[in-house]
Amino acid sequence: MYRSLFVLFLPIVFGITAGAQSIIPVPAEISIPKDASFTLSRSATLAYDKPLQHAANFLNNYCKEMYGLNLIPRFSSRSAAMIRLVHNRHYKPECYKLEITGKGVLIEGSETGVFYGVQSLLQLLPTEKAFEKISLPYVVINDKPRFAYRGLMLDVSRHFFTVDFIKKMLDYMAYHKLNRFHWHLCDDQGWRLEIKAFPLLTQIGAWRDGTIIGLYPGTGNDGKRYGGFYTQDEIREVVKYAAERYITVVPEMEMPGHCLAALSAYPYLGCRGTGYQVSQIWGVSKDVLCVGNDSVFSFLEKVIDEVVDLFPSKFLHIGGDECPRDRWKECPKCQARIRSEGLPNEAALQSYLVNRIEKYVESKGRKIIAWDETLDEDVNTKAYIMSWRGDGSNGCLKATSTNHFTIMTPSYGFYFDYPQHAKEDSLAANWGGVTSVSKTYHIEPVLPQIAPGKEQFVIGAQANVWTEYMSNPRKVEYMLFPRLSAMSEVVWSPKGKRNWDDFKRRMNTQFKRYVLWDANFNPADVDFP
Repeated sequence: MYRSLFVLFLPIVFGITAGAQSIIPVPAEISIPKDASFTLSRSATLAYDKPLQHAANFLNNYCKEMYGLNLIPRFSSRSAAMIRLVHNRHYKPECYKLEITGKGVLIEGSETGVFYGVQSLLQLLPTEKAFEKISLPYVVINDKPRFAYRGLMLDVSRHFFTVDFIKKMLDYMAYHKLNRFHWHLCDDQGWRLEIKAFPLLTQIGAWRDGTIIGLYPGTGNDGKRYGGFYTQDEIREVVKYAAERYITVVPEMEMPGHCLAALSAYPYLGCRGTGYQVSQIWGVSKDVLCVGNDSVFSFLEKVIDEVVDLFPSKFLHIGGDECPRDRWKECPKCQARIRSEGLPNEAALQSYLVNRIEKYVESKGRKIIAWDETLDEDVNTKAYIMSWRGDGSNGCLKATSTNHFTIMTPSYGFYFDYPQHAKEDSLAANWGGVTSVSKTYHIEPVLPQIAPGKEQFVIGAQANVWTEYMSNPRKVEYMLFPRLSAMSEVVWSPKGKRNWDDFKRRMNTQFKRYVLWDANFNPADVDFP
């Protein structure tokens, strides 16, 4: 619907030179040696070194899908070819050089870097499927990312999305040179990951008997059974698909709060031990894991055992946010834990759980990520911190001052469930305020208030897609674009290269790519309110 409206006012196609300067995210260095072009024929050859198989496959598949163009492979970059992908071990990770001359296309760099060079090349290809020839502008690009961690989170607990759509999200990430897919797999409203040791997690915890209607607290309940989950084979399929795009999947297993789906499947995990059901509303539940119960830790460890077997990620996200302490105050087991461990209060129970789980995760050779509430009571954890509350400054400053690696993901700017403009027809308009494209673009992850020498602890940033009010893939896309393009420039491009007016100019071509990708987006956002 939105794309067809937008086509009516697409601008005139830019010239060759301008097309070379429309890449998003903007490269670190780009130069145009002269206003000339190289013509890529329909019998184009593609030569590449063996470590670059994923990059070559991605380029070839894109050309087939978008243009019906089959590149002819040659399995050595030393072969004569119109496009050459060269693996150079002297390049730093994720760095590349893209050069187009009268001899053809050369992309050289590290294994991952060449893949990102391919993404830049794709942005020089036609934005329409019907074309007479492919003219590629002469250009020299030397590029590298600003941040190591460039993430996107999708919540599949509130609403469930198919493997096919997850793969589409991963492709969108690859186009934008993002490299961490944070998969929010469980919450109060549904448990989405098959755990063989605990089959009831998906038999019971993956399904709710209805869903709130309208904005919380709602105008009723639809009374419809809703749910779904991913089998372990499907998880492996997604992890493999992501790895072929140099994206690491970071799973999140919420604890100790946001666990009502798990409590519904195994009531002994909670302080009350009975009366649980998968939540049919949004918000925060007072029912959380019973930290005084050793069986809870046996459960978590067995879940972690299966999770680390499924996900090769260096990181496991353990949540740690929005955990009420009401049940702990009333629970004999939790009170006994406080006394036996010499803890000062109920708040310290969360630190106890985090530290105990952290040691177990580390025994598996992994590290934990947690939301910034984790540091409210205890800075002794070695967790990587996602700073999300408000503009992210309080969490970021506390984390960096205590030498915690920090990922900036401020709700005011990087939460894509917030509407893009005030007139948007979205239930989320009253949920968290407006996050315009401009607001996203102007986020600066390295805050000026960070103490000198502590800037190194900001390792990147992430945008989050919470899906309370997104029940279908097209709505997710509608909320992603064009903010995902803005966010990609924040995390990839040098700070000094970011320019709002230039970004808006380059977006004229990017909107055409959205159409080519069949991505849903809102034409009202062309004016970047």
